[in-house]
Amino acid sequence: MSKVVIKIEDLPKSFLEVHPHNLYLYCKAYLANLRANTAHTKNRSAVSGGGKKPFSQKGGGRARQGSIRAPQFRGGGVVFGPTTNKNYHQKVNKKQKRLALMRAIAEKVEDGKVFVVDSINIPSGKTKDANEFFKSFNVKDALFIKEEIDDKTDLAFRNLNKCYLIEPNELNAYLAAAYNALVIEKPVWENLIKESWSWQILQILKQ
Repeated sequence: MSKVVIKIEDLPKSFLEVHPHNLYLYCKAYLANLRANTAHTKNRSAVSGGGKKPFSQKGGGRARQGSIRAPQFRGGGVVFGPTTNKNYHQKVNKKQKRLALMRAIAEKVEDGKVFVVDSINIPSGKTKDANEFFKSFNVKDALFIKEEIDDKTDLAFRNLNKCYLIEPNELNAYLAAAYNALVIEKPVWENLIKESWSWQILQILKQ
């Protein structure tokens, strides 16, 4: 297996010119959009009971109370608690998604953590073989990007918690930034660079 470590000189200039704030905004939106938004509390109007005044207004020497479901009572409503009415969705434009991915790749290249290989293939389907393949890169964890995932390779990688195997259409800036290293098949890398050049030319023509 031939393994090439991508260097700064191998990247198009456009990758290095992207401002890191694009990556920050994308990751922030990506994580916000993952939120299930299921946390919900009941306020005093939603809690069952409490229709009757608990005791007389006067004569008891206590502070007046109108309902046992007021927030100060056990079992009462919650003040300013979370509700499912809140929308956490954050929109990210296509252009910013692309810029964020370019920045994430550039940062990994700067760290010497982008490896291009001829093929990511474990024909035996054994996790032991996949782990040996992963260890050959000497990294903490890795995102493996394969042009087309076959059943055997998927079977070999799926039980390794330090590896994540995806196809090119699943690649995004958050995944690229989250893993310590990127291991990319040669055709996928070439296509990625080709697309970035095409996009750069398109932006120049739009000016």
